[in-house]
Amino acid sequence: MYDVNSKCADDFINHEEILETLAYADENKENVELIDTIIEKAKKRKGLTHREASVLLACPIEEKNQEIYKLAEQIKKDFYGNRIVMFAPLYLSNYCINGCTYCPYHAKNKHIPRKQLSQDEIRREVIALQDMGHKRLALEAGEDPVRNTMDYYLESIKTIYSIKHKNGAIRRVNINIAATTVDNYRLLKEAGIGTYILFQETYHKESYLELHPTGPKHDYNYHTEAMDRAMEGGIDDVGLGVLFGLDKYRYEFAGLLMHAEHLEAAFGVGPHTISVPRLKHADDINPEEFDNGIDDETFLKIIACIRIAVPYTGMIISTRENKSCRERALHLGISQISGGSRTSVGGYYEPEPEDESSEQFDVSDNRTLDEVVRWLMEMDYIPSFCTACYREGRTGDRFMSLCKSGQIQNCCHPNALMTLKEYLMDYASPETKAIGDKLIDKEVLNVPNEKVRNVVLENLRLIEQDNRRDFRF
Repeated sequence: MYDVNSKCADDFINHEEILETLAYADENKENVELIDTIIEKAKKRKGLTHREASVLLACPIEEKNQEIYKLAEQIKKDFYGNRIVMFAPLYLSNYCINGCTYCPYHAKNKHIPRKQLSQDEIRREVIALQDMGHKRLALEAGEDPVRNTMDYYLESIKTIYSIKHKNGAIRRVNINIAATTVDNYRLLKEAGIGTYILFQETYHKESYLELHPTGPKHDYNYHTEAMDRAMEGGIDDVGLGVLFGLDKYRYEFAGLLMHAEHLEAAFGVGPHTISVPRLKHADDINPEEFDNGIDDETFLKIIACIRIAVPYTGMIISTRENKSCRERALHLGISQISGGSRTSVGGYYEPEPEDESSEQFDVSDNRTLDEVVRWLMEMDYIPSFCTACYREGRTGDRFMSLCKSGQIQNCCHPNALMTLKEYLMDYASPETKAIGDKLIDKEVLNVPNEKVRNVVLENLRLIEQDNRRDFRF
């Protein structure tokens, strides 16, 4: 039976409940009275249930869809303003013993070169990332208990945090690694990670078992219950995601929201982030061989409906998507994007030769970080390199209470402006700096509290004139 509070995956991601939800959505997808009621509820910024959101996702009425898109954009602005958080992935290793049929790291792939970064190589990669201007990394690795050990991850995190190059520093390390034990999650928390990220890939259990035929990841329940163990290990910022294109998107959508509801019910804290990757070409993986691909319009509606259903969560879109798609997604709820990314093991310090590619997937947006930052500012977004909440202990329920009340903007907006100023001074091209300085001059006037505004103005002066860094509220 469906039980949102249960610690068993089969209960909180209950197959029969999802099927009933999809049937309910089909029955009511053109029920204008119900749809209007759901939209009115969504306007209260308290979120929607998986059933309510599934009705909106299934709705074919163009007029109502436009209301959904408009509301999604407004809710994003209400919670996150016009800030867009910047990050980059860093792949540590592509050694993997799993048999995932959609990932080129699968154990049977004898074509892809296998690599693992040494600590010296990590230092070179991190310095290259710092020289681009990045402050926040998401570590990635395949699952290999012999090579990719917890000791290796902990040493790598320590190495990354230790590197100070010129004015550069990585201030937040998030990590996306295989499901593990409560004790190991506790070690990651003690090492100072920000968010623990783990994509479910698919919530459809039968499909999951077929897509993961061999290796530890084959265990659906152990994988799906990983966030519970992470929470028990003290990690109160966790990131969910499915790989759209593996199974029917409406099933995945309902499962994803049920997972968010479970975390909220069981731990009082929903997902810190939700990612929306789509299946892409990679080495020996051809996405056309999978039957459940979704077009851009469907993909964008999914993003809008997630934003409405889980208004507090950070939503992430990566360089899997091209510039045009990412631009539209920004208006529908996305609050974090990567820039200048490499999906190879390393590749920042020195690009890989084409015939030795270790990429996990093809990058669709190949622009530099500077180009992405300038593009965002030209659309009046504030690229934010802020990591203050994590470093000030505003995580888990402390972050969520501030976010849900709208109070988070009182510190996030100033922090975004100050970290953007750092980027402009240290890394930006002259064209980007000129655009950014004008944006900061305009946006600093939007800091509502006069005392805070004066502090920000003084800090901006110190950043520019005295080469001071790392101010934060």
